[in-house]
Amino acid sequence: MGIDLAFLWAAIIAFAVLAYVVLDGFDLGIGILFPLLGEKQARDDAMNSVAPVWDGNETWLVLGGGGLLAVFPLAYAIVLPALYAPIIAMLIGLVLRGVAFEFRWRTERGRFIWDWAFFFGSTVAALAQGIALGALVQGIRVEGRAYAGGWYDWLTPFSMATGIALLVGYALLGATWLIMKTEGDVQRRARRFAQPLAFALVAGILVFSVWTPFLEAKYMQRWFSFPSMLYAAPIPILTALAAWRLIASVREAQPSPDSTVARHEREPFLATLALFMLCYAGIGFSFYPHIVPSSVTIWDAAAPESSLMFLLVGASVLVPLILAYTAYAYWVFRGKVASGGGYH
Repeated sequence: MGIDLAFLWAAIIAFAVLAYVVLDGFDLGIGILFPLLGEKQARDDAMNSVAPVWDGNETWLVLGGGGLLAVFPLAYAIVLPALYAPIIAMLIGLVLRGVAFEFRWRTERGRFIWDWAFFFGSTVAALAQGIALGALVQGIRVEGRAYAGGWYDWLTPFSMATGIALLVGYALLGATWLIMKTEGDVQRRARRFAQPLAFALVAGILVFSVWTPFLEAKYMQRWFSFPSMLYAAPIPILTALAAWRLIASVREAQPSPDSTVARHEREPFLATLALFMLCYAGIGFSFYPHIVPSSVTIWDAAAPESSLMFLLVGASVLVPLILAYTAYAYWVFRGKVASGGGYH
């Protein structure tokens, strides 16, 4: 039996998108919380906590988007016209966020402008990603092999609610990252933000868990028909456990007595990551085997086998390299950020 290259590539791209969400999510979350972090030094400390890794985190977005174009060109040709507005808004937000990250260190008089640009770019990018996700989950109209919807099909109550939910999730990732990586006033503020954000995220997951199956008959069948529901059962069970640990750990998180990262400071961030991964698994379970729900399957959208194999050779080198330098960067900067200084 040969390798199912289309399925393998779907797994690679799904992994790249997940890696982007969980890694760049806390960067965006810090930007969303930026105006609430206090004075200049607190904002500097928050930015220093992600300075060594933030641009590398976006590598996964390039891999996911570029891979979709190369490997699933039909899906790319359908999804892009359907989501032009939120995708363009996301890119503008990411560019503004990146420029602000660099420029705010170059000026004193105009620093406040770049602080607000960092906040605005992060917020717009997070909202746009959530809106695009919601529009994809609710379904894209396809006729033949082309997008058949209108310019504003992405603008629905479900997609807007998804945008707000992802904004809350990213803000929580940012807050729990700061609990883990900072000290003093920044950490105390992050703990105060994390508690209401944790409750808001768990409430949002409950709402969307009930709402989503009613969007498509196939979703309802996948989650509530036998025996499919048996395969789905671990996802809500593990999600409930992760939500419980998140809320409990946010309440328990206390400052470490030294410069190391203590277990009780790591757990809120890890629990939030677990929730993101489980929600992502739930979306994947709902979608499979479609890449454009519920019109185009993975195999319908895939490029020719020869192209998939050629690209797989490059990915077999590129993906391990990205994983290696990402892991090395996080290992080198595994400590805390000292107030007014760099990493311990």
